[in-house]
Amino acid sequence: MNTGVDAGTGAGGTGHAARLEKALGVVLGTGQIPLRLRAWDGSEAGPADAPVLDFRSRKALRRILWSPGQLGLSRAYVAGEIDAPGDIFAAFTALSSAGKFAEPGPFRPPSASELWLLLRTAVRLGAIGANPAPPPEEARVEKKGRMHSRGRDSAAISHHYDVGNDFYALVLGPSMVYSCAVWPEAAPGRGPETDPVGGPDAGPESGLDAAQEAKLDLVCRKLGLQPGMRVLDVGCGWGSFALHAAARYGVTVVGVTLSTEQAGLARKRAADAGLTGSVDIRVQDYRDVRDGPFDAISSIGMSEHVGREQTPAYAAALFGLLRPGGRLLNHAISWNAGPTSSDPDSFIPRYVFPDGEMISLGEMVTAVESAGFEVLDVEALRRHYALTLRAWVGRLERNWAEAVQLAGEGRARVWRLYMAASAIGFENGLTGVNQVLVRRPGGEEPPLRRTGWL
Repeated sequence: MNTGVDAGTGAGGTGHAARLEKALGVVLGTGQIPLRLRAWDGSEAGPADAPVLDFRSRKALRRILWSPGQLGLSRAYVAGEIDAPGDIFAAFTALSSAGKFAEPGPFRPPSASELWLLLRTAVRLGAIGANPAPPPEEARVEKKGRMHSRGRDSAAISHHYDVGNDFYALVLGPSMVYSCAVWPEAAPGRGPETDPVGGPDAGPESGLDAAQEAKLDLVCRKLGLQPGMRVLDVGCGWGSFALHAAARYGVTVVGVTLSTEQAGLARKRAADAGLTGSVDIRVQDYRDVRDGPFDAISSIGMSEHVGREQTPAYAAALFGLLRPGGRLLNHAISWNAGPTSSDPDSFIPRYVFPDGEMISLGEMVTAVESAGFEVLDVEALRRHYALTLRAWVGRLERNWAEAVQLAGEGRARVWRLYMAASAIGFENGLTGVNQVLVRRPGGEEPPLRRTGWL
């Protein structure tokens, strides 16, 4: 492997990349950077066969100096000052495996001596200056009140979901399902060339859309839906589960979301499908639902927004909204890498899910059992979400110009970074996703075996 430094042919042949390599090594806490760095002067440094990380501007180094860690690198990427021009999955996998990024828990900041070395590098490369303003895509929900208050939760949800329905349709496809799909046993290959979205010759059972429909139907079967039942869908998104359950299983559904854009499109989709009499979409906090009891409750990709401290109250609220014998399915991402605290200055809270918290599967099961639920089934879908995220990235990259036109380049870069990095997290086992099926005791007994939904 070639680890030599190419001085490059940039202005003055100064070889800025060699100094950048040392600076990034300081930030990551490792001597060997598993990346090929390209500087704004055209010089390169690092292993010749490694994925390329392109520093387009001195401002990228200045951001890292002011915020040495994940936040500085993320801001530079969102602003377009750093890019991964080749395989984004390869570049982010290499970065996440290096030094402090490979350590569990919040990013460990540089020591005083490391900061001094970083400062010296910035001086030599002319990157000293005022702290650049964060990209406008960075969230500011911390100014909206107490964490997980109704007002602040509404602001956090708006930041993430009110990006534009057309942008989400571009990434998610016709299913408009923004959660883990369920793939068949023989899952397709990975990567932009063979991502699991189904090509022009793909049959109706292949690809992302079929996998999302399979997930929606699996939830319906796990909940034991029957005609005439009344169902609550907590965090209903654009109404995909509500429409599927109403059309295929003859139930009536109340869907609640805090996103006005989601609610508007969900209502239109219900009207277009002739289901306005069966699907009621509300802009409402689940804590304000007062018209229970319901025969079943689905919560798909919503409880990540609740927060660790509020999870017991969340479980208790849903318990109170279910009739005896009714089932709740909670589909949520989990943190698998041991005890840790959330880092509000990392990329995901700042740009993607403000105030979001991943808890462990054990914490979720404890919360629902403490609320009085009986656990019926737990299914882990970690690998399914990695495939789903790779499919979304594939769709985003194939439609990049339109995505930028719809949401702006900064927002498109946020989603590209977040989805690619999340796919790697699921593949590495740092994060998981689980469907926890529970019931409120009483009423009819559940089936003896899983044959009712498998």
